[in-house]
Amino acid sequence: MNTMAQSPTAKRPAAAGAAAGWWVLALGWLFPGMGYFVTGKWIRGALVFVCVVGMFGMGLALRGQVYGFNTGDILDMLGWVGDVCAGGLYLVARAVVGVTVGNAYSVMGDYGTKFLIAAGLLNLLAAADARDVGLGRKL
Repeated sequence: MNTMAQSPTAKRPAAAGAAAGWWVLALGWLFPGMGYFVTGKWIRGALVFVCVVGMFGMGLALRGQVYGFNTGDILDMLGWVGDVCAGGLYLVARAVVGVTVGNAYSVMGDYGTKFLIAAGLLNLLAAADARDVGLGRKL
């Protein structure tokens, strides 16, 4: 008889856990911090929300460039990937506000572009971490 305690993830089926993990990842990507809120990590969710929304807002305030899909230049494609990782913030900035091009010739605009990309990458990293928390791989 095995006297070792089983982990909490060992009791649930693997398919159900994987499906729940993908929902947490999708929610965390679309709404910054929501993946943590779903898993019950309220402070982490609030910190991620404030940081990602703050960085994205600062990037827009500095007139950073919000990249659109472009296959002509590799740096534009990488910038687009970084921006898309911001999830719902990117969709709102492109669709509702109509922000596309900032002031690329200003130092402030260049910093703003970097803030926008960093906010997206931070959001994706937090969503992946929230998925691991939801699957029981992390605390």
